[in-house]
Amino acid sequence: MNAEVISSEPKEISISVTETDIGVLYIIQHELLKASNVDFAGVIVKHPLTNECWMRINSSSKPLTEVKKSAESAIKMADEFKQLFSSKLG
Repeated sequence: MNAEVISSEPKEISISVTETDIGVLYIIQHELLKASNVDFAGVIVKHPLTNECWMRINSSSKPLTEVKKSAESAIKMADEFKQLFSSKLG
């Protein structure tokens, strides 16, 4: 996965992400939308042949910090699922 900041302002950031599955970005988007200071979090597939996705975040605080916190939360949730399934499957 490669990420590049397309544009950045104090309360808005646009990011281009390549070599990823959009499902990963949807999970981060979901975590972003649960945050009280995030006004908007959107994800689109820019072009299916180039496998490029764009994400835009509007936040009352630093949007890049919100992305980092949301990604960490998504990783924690995935780890909890992994532990749950491992314990059930033996």
